[in-house]
Amino acid sequence: LISNSVCSLHFLFLPPPSLPLSLLLSIYPSIPLPPSLPPILSQDWNVTWYTPHPDLTQCFQHTVLVWFPCIFLWFCSPLYLLHLWFTDRGRIPLTTLCCAKTVSPSGVSACQMYEVGDLLAVCMMQWERMKGCRSSVLLFLFWTLAVICSLVPLRGNIQQIVDKVSFFIYFSLQLTQLILSCFSDQRPNTDKHTYRKVPNTFTTPTERYPTHLPHLQKGTQHIYHTYRKGYRSPLQADDLWSLRDEDSSDRIIRPILWRPLLNIFRSLKSLTNISDQSTCLKVCHRLPYILDPLSLPNHLRMERSLSGSCPAGPKLTEQTQLLKKLKQEQSSGFCLFRVLARSFGPFFLRGTFCIIIHDAFMFSVPQVLLLGFMHDEDSPLWKGYMFAFLMFLLSSLQSLFNHQYMYSCFTVGMRVKTAVMGLVYRKSLLISGAARRSCTVGEIVNLVSTDTQKLMDMVVYFNAVWVAPIEITLCLFFLWQRLGPSALAGIATVILIFPLNGFIAKMRSKLQVQMRYTDSRIKLMNEILSGIKILKFYAWERAFLEWVLGYREKELNALKRSQVLYSISIASFNSSSFLVTFAMFGVYVLIDDKNVLDAQKVFVSMALINILKTPLSQLPFAMSTTMQAIVSLKRLGKFLCQDELKPDSVNRELYSDGVVIESGTFGWSKEGPPCLRRIDVRVKKGSLVAVVGHVGSGKSSLLSAMLGETEKRSGQVSVKGSVAYVPQQAWIQNATLKDNIMFGQERKESWYHRVVEACALLPDLEILPAGDGTEIGEKGLNLSGGQKQRVSLARAVYRKADVYLLDDPLSAVDTHVGQHIFERVVGPRGLLKDKTRVLVTHGLSYLPQADLILVMVEGEITEMGSYLELMGRKGAFAEFIRLIDCSNPHQTPSCLHLYIFWDGLHLSVCISGDMMSSASVQTMEASDTEDMEPAEDVGRLTEADKANTGRVKLQMYVEYFRTIGTALIIPIILLYAFQQAASLAYNYWLSLWADDPIINGTQIDTDLKLGVFGALGFAQGVAIFGTTVAISLGGIIASRHLHQDLLSNVLRSPMAFFEVTPSGNLLNRFSKEVDAIDCMIPDGLKMMLGYLFKLLEVCIIVLVAMPFAGVVLLPLTLLYAFIQSFYVATSCQLRRLEAVSRSPIYTHFNETIQGASVIRAFSEQERFIQQANTRIDHNQTSYFPRFVATRWLAVNLEFLGNLLVLSAATLAVMGRNTLSPGIVGLAVSHSLQVTGILSWIVRSWTDVENNIVSVERVKEYADTPKEAPWTIEGSTLPLAWPIHGTMELEEYGLQYRKGLDWALRGVSLSIQEREKVGIVGRTGAGKSSLALGIFRILEAAKGEIYIDGINIAQIGLHELRSRITIIPQDPVLFSGSLRMNLDPFDSYSDEEVWRALELAHLKSFVSGLPDKLKHECSEGGENLSLGQRQLVCLARALLRKTKILVLDEATAAVDLETDNLIQSTIRTQFDDCTVLTIAHRLNTIMDYTRVIVMDRGLITEMDSPSNLISQRGQFYSMCQEAGLV
Repeated sequence: LISNSVCSLHFLFLPPPSLPLSLLLSIYPSIPLPPSLPPILSQDWNVTWYTPHPDLTQCFQHTVLVWFPCIFLWFCSPLYLLHLWFTDRGRIPLTTLCCAKTVSPSGVSACQMYEVGDLLAVCMMQWERMKGCRSSVLLFLFWTLAVICSLVPLRGNIQQIVDKVSFFIYFSLQLTQLILSCFSDQRPNTDKHTYRKVPNTFTTPTERYPTHLPHLQKGTQHIYHTYRKGYRSPLQADDLWSLRDEDSSDRIIRPILWRPLLNIFRSLKSLTNISDQSTCLKVCHRLPYILDPLSLPNHLRMERSLSGSCPAGPKLTEQTQLLKKLKQEQSSGFCLFRVLARSFGPFFLRGTFCIIIHDAFMFSVPQVLLLGFMHDEDSPLWKGYMFAFLMFLLSSLQSLFNHQYMYSCFTVGMRVKTAVMGLVYRKSLLISGAARRSCTVGEIVNLVSTDTQKLMDMVVYFNAVWVAPIEITLCLFFLWQRLGPSALAGIATVILIFPLNGFIAKMRSKLQVQMRYTDSRIKLMNEILSGIKILKFYAWERAFLEWVLGYREKELNALKRSQVLYSISIASFNSSSFLVTFAMFGVYVLIDDKNVLDAQKVFVSMALINILKTPLSQLPFAMSTTMQAIVSLKRLGKFLCQDELKPDSVNRELYSDGVVIESGTFGWSKEGPPCLRRIDVRVKKGSLVAVVGHVGSGKSSLLSAMLGETEKRSGQVSVKGSVAYVPQQAWIQNATLKDNIMFGQERKESWYHRVVEACALLPDLEILPAGDGTEIGEKGLNLSGGQKQRVSLARAVYRKADVYLLDDPLSAVDTHVGQHIFERVVGPRGLLKDKTRVLVTHGLSYLPQADLILVMVEGEITEMGSYLELMGRKGAFAEFIRLIDCSNPHQTPSCLHLYIFWDGLHLSVCISGDMMSSASVQTMEASDTEDMEPAEDVGRLTEADKANTGRVKLQMYVEYFRTIGTALIIPIILLYAFQQAASLAYNYWLSLWADDPIINGTQIDTDLKLGVFGALGFAQGVAIFGTTVAISLGGIIASRHLHQDLLSNVLRSPMAFFEVTPSGNLLNRFSKEVDAIDCMIPDGLKMMLGYLFKLLEVCIIVLVAMPFAGVVLLPLTLLYAFIQSFYVATSCQLRRLEAVSRSPIYTHFNETIQGASVIRAFSEQERFIQQANTRIDHNQTSYFPRFVATRWLAVNLEFLGNLLVLSAATLAVMGRNTLSPGIVGLAVSHSLQVTGILSWIVRSWTDVENNIVSVERVKEYADTPKEAPWTIEGSTLPLAWPIHGTMELEEYGLQYRKGLDWALRGVSLSIQEREKVGIVGRTGAGKSSLALGIFRILEAAKGEIYIDGINIAQIGLHELRSRITIIPQDPVLFSGSLRMNLDPFDSYSDEEVWRALELAHLKSFVSGLPDKLKHECSEGGENLSLGQRQLVCLARALLRKTKILVLDEATAAVDLETDNLIQSTIRTQFDDCTVLTIAHRLNTIMDYTRVIVMDRGLITEMDSPSNLISQRGQFYSMCQEAGLV
């Protein structure tokens, strides 16, 4: 036995039996056996190879085939048992399946006494059951090897059935055990993990399917059932299985956040002698990517929380250098790359191992071509069939490992996307005010959309950067073996190609300026969507449309140049296989006439060159993708290293008083003058402090300093306990009213009702269709300014915090409502009477009840004390009160106001203001509907992004290609046909050359043959360049038209559309979908058309060589078409679901960034982070099945391609007597390309089909309702209209939607020239509806409005809106120059602009700016104070100087002195104009010509103010409440 075993081992390890050499023996049969072989091995070779009936020796069968599985199991078991030792998921109950798995190996051991491996397998199964492991990869591989090794003895024993009964039992039990191992056991009893229930009785990939299989196999098995459902009916989100734990945001991001902290902590501690960990952690706070303290381990979280109260350690040079180095690394993106690599590198390396094995199989295939067999007429047929089967087997294994690699890459890419989105979101919660101004919402959205996609692409193609050169080297090495030194010509060609493409890649990286234009475009679109109402009021849509299109044109020009360079790169690399072939074959035949090209040399070399083509074509794309990813990493790194708010700027437990600031100096940035100086204030616990001051005095900055929102330059800030904050401009979430008030807290009914009543919200709840369950639109679009402020106040009161910072919460409400709120909430008898309150206010009537008053002037506290103390000092405050009393002797104190504004920089502007939007009145004023909505839809406002169902309609393809134009499409098709015809011709020419007879050791006319071959290849290269350039240009043309149509359709939509459509839906279209149309669709079309024509070429070659192959090709084609159609419907639906689930991410990002200060003040970061995680995970739930589905399809289709390889090889073996070696080599070498071709067809087809959904989503808004035309062709409207400014309403009626109650009911009104009319009424009276009707924001349901005798319904919207002016309550500015904000059309001269600024009392301010009129306003005008923004809006009106002016409480944000100046300006400059004022404060309209009192859409009173007061009607009651009478 020992002797036989030794012989068997010799048989295994000596060179002759090894696979490559044995195959070479078939190719070169003249090679003799080594003379050193022992006689017994020669006999073995005669039994195994040199025989028509091959078999393995009995010795080999009884030793190696039996021992190999056992050795594998014993070798791997220690590591596996160690893994089980640290794994404990609970005990699995003893089930029938478990018993069967245990009994079967025992039977195997009983049949074969020496099967000790089976006993080990039984022990391991029981250990797995105890540890809760439901299935095992190791045992599955063991039983697979055992069955494979038993197949050889099975063949020999079939002939001896009677004598070998025990073997058949043994084999049957092995096969049974293999089948049983494919099923997992029940869950352990202690496993509490739950999964979302999905239809068709399958819940997760681990519920019913083998969990021990590779991940791709698990996913593809489960995706088949998803396909089956998707093929029968369109998939819905609930049909998808839940995301795996390891792919969830929480599991991915937490390790990324706290591991770097530990590393930096160790580094700092090693560099210094600091023993105080809190000091080190304080330094670690400066690290930009440590964003979530809740993700730290408990002991570090405690250390971090204490670090704020610890004194700072000495400033060490080593620490400074380390942090400077880290910041440089972060800004370059290297640090982010390093963190991602550490987190996802191990899983990525698993995929890398798969691609290495894939390459091994790929290089093995050319070694088993049939050409040697075809030359040797004496070789038995079984060798040919064996080679055919080996090609099939190696190609199949190559496909499996390739797609396992792709699965790993896409999984890592998905996790990288999750990690980057999480980091960006957390960073946006901590970014400082100065940094926030440089990072707009649009730029941040672009980071999480476009840049994350670039990183995902890099993950997929990153390995090609280093694998491709290795593959190229191996190809050239094998070519050297075939062609000798002539292969150096191929090496030289490759060496020349690489610098060219490196230069092109460098030039393309410089063209990444395109990303800057993309950022600017997205940023501008975000501002347009935020300020769309202002654009419509001022008729500025066309100016901003041209502005966006300007950015778009620059973006497309950069993209065009990049695509031309990319086309050169693609053409050079796609032609590289020809160039290498031409160079090598040319040198080979020219250096020696005896060098002949036979079929063996030509087609083995061609097979290797075809392999060479893959890395050569992938390398430019990999380099391009890597360059783009590096740019994205730098952009992400730059954002992540932006300055953050310092967590230790406010101490929580330093003093016992409520709020204490000692010697504080604060600024909005590290540079520049401070906004607050020499601040010393101590607010006692439970006291009420009022803060007053003039414009720009720093009142709101003081509250921001208490919140830690400013840069603390010196001093100490302490706040005792929890904080609630009410900003001056209310931040409202797109959620129900109830959720806005509770803000993540549990509902306590009694307290909730007390808060709602105290904040005067009960009347509003009665009007809202679903009460407090009514959905509030983005930024509170369907609430008035006062309602938004009351909801914001209610949110703070409901919190039950210790300290309340109230930034003028009463400015946007009516006087009587403000008095009610002060008495019931803020005042000494209010709900907050025992809380510490800091109130910024303009109401003088509230000041006597304050415990302390702070008077601020230019960032300093000039006076401090109680009301009586300040009046007794007779200082500036007392003098101001005395002047107010003198100038307004007839008013009671309750109506005296110090109009203030906030000069803070960190809140976004809300659009609607107190003028209620169309959706506002829709919900407020509608009491009945003709068509009752379902209960769950009552109160719903916004519409979620919807996914279409079924396959993409043919109309979408037609629409896309129609925008390209037939003039470009026809040349593209012809170029592709010419390109492939040239490829077919030069390949066929090579086969003829290979079959050319050899005369006297040479071939004739080699120069002619080489010249024809070169001409055909050169023609193909030119055609490749032409097709890539043409498709790129066509894609840019289509993208330009589609984007322009989308932009035009959106800007022409009515306001109701924007109120029900979340901005995230629209930003998603303008960012992600447009990016897909720009790049993904053209790239997919290039690949798809190229590989489709290549597949056609292969089919033609195979049919020409072997016509009988048509019998195989026809069913394979039908099966291919069925699988493709089976797949596409589900794939498209998954793409839609993924796109739909992406919009809420952008909406949430937008909402969070705008309300970051409120979120931080309420310490709700963790809850918002969890909400972001949930939205990201929901998006990945749709993305994961989509790429697994692609792998499923690719594996199936490549298997069909491998069947074609098997068929071609088998037919070649069967017809070897009639086929020439050249034609066989041509057919077989091309059929070997089918698997790769089908893989790329699947991928490109899928990309096109999935990305054409972007065209569908962009075209969605083409059919939405549009506004009336902006201009009317042939209009005879006078240029100076309106000349007089008269206005008549005749039975004017307004409805917000058919079926809703009338907002205005037959209003008839006549307003004369130069008349000043005030419009008053309570909430829902219809006063805002009247203004919306005048500007045709809403169209009339009945009646007409005439201005100067012209029916406004018969003129264009821009002709109307540009001739009348409105000054809204909430001022809106756009990023750009100050002059652009005043005059977007450049219609006025600089002198006129300066004159308007002077009249608006802004000339001195603008003159002091460095850039004056070119001063850049940040997003939303945040670098101007609220009052200055309001004055800019006044300057707009002064510049336009139209005959009709509408004011919506336009002076609510300025102090009384400025208000008097503005009112004086309006009276003088608009003296000859008709003025309509929607008034909430009646003192501003007491000198008007007429006052209109409205109630429920009707005019109830109309007369002069004095007459209305004398009538003692509704207006009299309102004046009485305001203290005017």
